[in-house]
Amino acid sequence: MNETQLSEIYAQRSSRLTEALARYRLDALALNPGPTLTYLTGLNFHLMERPVVALFTPDKPPVIVHPELEKAKIEALPFPATTFPYGEDPTEWPAAFRRATQYAGVKASRVGVEPTRMRLLEFHYLKEAAPEADFVFAEEALALLRACKDETEIANMRRAVQIAQQALRATLSIIQPGVSEREIAAELSLQLLRAGSDAELAFQPIVSGGPNSANPHAVPGERRLQNGDLLVIDWGAVYHGYVSDLTRTFAIGKVEAEYQRIADVVEQANAAGRAAARPGVACQEVDHAAREVITNAGYGEYFIHRTGHGIGMEGHEAPYIRQGNPQPLEPGMAFTVEPGIYLPGRGGVRIEDNVVITAGGAETLSDLPRDLQILPL
Repeated sequence: MNETQLSEIYAQRSSRLTEALARYRLDALALNPGPTLTYLTGLNFHLMERPVVALFTPDKPPVIVHPELEKAKIEALPFPATTFPYGEDPTEWPAAFRRATQYAGVKASRVGVEPTRMRLLEFHYLKEAAPEADFVFAEEALALLRACKDETEIANMRRAVQIAQQALRATLSIIQPGVSEREIAAELSLQLLRAGSDAELAFQPIVSGGPNSANPHAVPGERRLQNGDLLVIDWGAVYHGYVSDLTRTFAIGKVEAEYQRIADVVEQANAAGRAAARPGVACQEVDHAAREVITNAGYGEYFIHRTGHGIGMEGHEAPYIRQGNPQPLEPGMAFTVEPGIYLPGRGGVRIEDNVVITAGGAETLSDLPRDLQILPL
């Protein structure tokens, strides 16, 4: 993509930001390094001991406070920005923030922040520089900004799914009784990188066998697989900053009949949730479609989480596919459908796919088999 195309993309995103700020009565937006800052500017910074903040207002180019060592990144931007660099002496930092907030005109403004991203470090300098400003949560405005993906974003997510699926296929050959969860997770992480994932994964793979598979967010440990185990693998790749998030469940040798039963029910629930997804349908209706299958099968109390969450530049973002969320789905929205049944102390099953809403329905980006496959293959 050339500089002109990039400039047009960021101009469009800036325009949408201006609309979002107006809709939510925000005079400005203050961002830490993170996905939203990257979305609006293309800039990537590490969160570190040196503060970085970008201020966005409707009538000025972005205003960025940053350490001098990041100067080259700013100079490469395909659009104008006003910068306030500072050196290594921390006593200089408050002055840089004062100059930036004064230039941006946020002295007594209503300034939105990302509550899950804004650190106390940056907030301290902002509040000190603009003590009369009212800093408020802006998650709704930002969800509106990033929820609907364009064709380039969807293409990146589609590739992230392909990479993840390739990596799992390459990992299956090592899975057998006696191998530990941690060993499988390590191999899968390596295969993700070999298949083309960005180096910084959205999350570390969840590999949980036997009783651990009944814990949706189990951490891979030293437990070694045994015949009769259920094995849940939840993993994903990142491609050009965009995430995939998938889950499949396997059987280690022959498993008891109820395990096969819940695997069949979860597969049906996954299919029902994906079938319900289309433009105009409320997020809660997708959740209901999947949950109804599991409830009708007698396992409703063992489906203990929402049906899905949005994906994009983050592993969890809007829209959230849960009970009580009336938000209608729109073309370009991307999310997971991941029903599960978890029998405490015994085992669990989850099947997760990535879905994108299209003009006429929905596209499932992932296509690995969803039935309970027996390992070793």
